[in-house]
Amino acid sequence: MIMSTSKKKVLLSGMQPSGALHLGNYEGALRNWVELQNTGKYDMFNCIVDWHALTSGFESTEMLVPRIYEMAADYIAAGLDPDKTAIFVQSHVKEHAELHLLLSMITPIPWLERVPSYKEKVESLGLDSYGFLGYPLLQAADIIVYRADVVPVGKDQLPHLELTREVVRRFHYLYGEVFPEPEALVTKFQVLPGTDGQKMSKSYGNFIALGDSPDIVKTKVMSMFTDPAKIHKTDLGHPADCPVHIYRTIYDSSLPADLADKCSAGDPSVGCVGCKKALLAALVEYFKDFRERRMVLLSDKAQLDEHLKRGAERARERAAETLRLVRSAMRMFKPEI
Repeated sequence: MIMSTSKKKVLLSGMQPSGALHLGNYEGALRNWVELQNTGKYDMFNCIVDWHALTSGFESTEMLVPRIYEMAADYIAAGLDPDKTAIFVQSHVKEHAELHLLLSMITPIPWLERVPSYKEKVESLGLDSYGFLGYPLLQAADIIVYRADVVPVGKDQLPHLELTREVVRRFHYLYGEVFPEPEALVTKFQVLPGTDGQKMSKSYGNFIALGDSPDIVKTKVMSMFTDPAKIHKTDLGHPADCPVHIYRTIYDSSLPADLADKCSAGDPSVGCVGCKKALLAALVEYFKDFRERRMVLLSDKAQLDEHLKRGAERARERAAETLRLVRSAMRMFKPEI
């Protein structure tokens, strides 16, 4: 049983089950979550936000359940421990929805419309649903329903968290203090390019998934973008801009210290094909244990269900306490029920 303690700060994080987790997700979030868990400083809630996945994927829900299982397996295989961290599915904790509804009554629409990602996605994806407009507010509810003290985020997510803080201040002005104002735990992480040199994205299909088999990894690595200016081995290279070299600096423990210098100088002993083969070997070895743990987890859905059930029980306990405080502060009918 996971024991909660008031001596620790409460931390909330989550990801959408919108497809296979890839190296960018690992470096940008998952690796950091595991490190934060292992410090022992936080009472951690790590959510699989399935309601959020519906804001853009509402027309095709047949893969939602399989992706939830895959994400749960990825979380645990990467090192999140269900005995230390509450791992759960958002829709299993109905208090998220209730708090979102209550917050929607006090949040001005212009606050939601000014969130940068809303404007971008309305233009690029044509999304204009009520649920998509309210996405940042549901995200706020996800955070403050646990009275989270900290939220690990990248710089691009700071506007979402600032909206949460504004909503908290407005609630406190109207009804009195209930929540802490969550602080951003801005994390430094390696931003990985996609295999084609663009931003890594599922929509671009330029990612290497954490659960990819060695054969699939081979296909992706050997077709990776390198350096268009380096056609021959003796051409001057630009390793800082080469995805293969960037990946090797992270995952290849045997990377020669002088490789970048040799590549830049056009040393004929350094070639792109050789670098790809070295990266392939490094990736297969680096994620070997992860893949084995992931396969075991996905072969036993009952065990995954148990992990998610225990996580949801702990999450509901914390969230239910928050909603009792909220109903009381708002002077609603019989808030103790």
